[in-house]
Amino acid sequence: MPRFVIEREIPGAGALTRAELHAISQTPCGVLREMGPQVQWVRSHVTADKVYCEYIAPDEASVRQHARLGGFPANAVNRVMATIDPTTAE
Repeated sequence: MPRFVIEREIPGAGALTRAELHAISQTPCGVLREMGPQVQWVRSHVTADKVYCEYIAPDEASVRQHARLGGFPANAVNRVMATIDPTTAE
């Protein structure tokens, strides 16, 4: 199943408290329960004004539907073509 990295522009995201991040994470989980197991949230990385989310989904349309149903931005959706890490250099 393809993986996607979603860029979400959320001004001030890096200043959100742990409690706020906990509360915010409830929405995508609820939407995923409604959509079924074909879309999975893997993890998200929060920066100063953006959140980068990794999802497993059958296609970009499913990722965008998840964002639309949850009411959060999906400013860029990029399919992951390969993954590398330090072991790739070995």
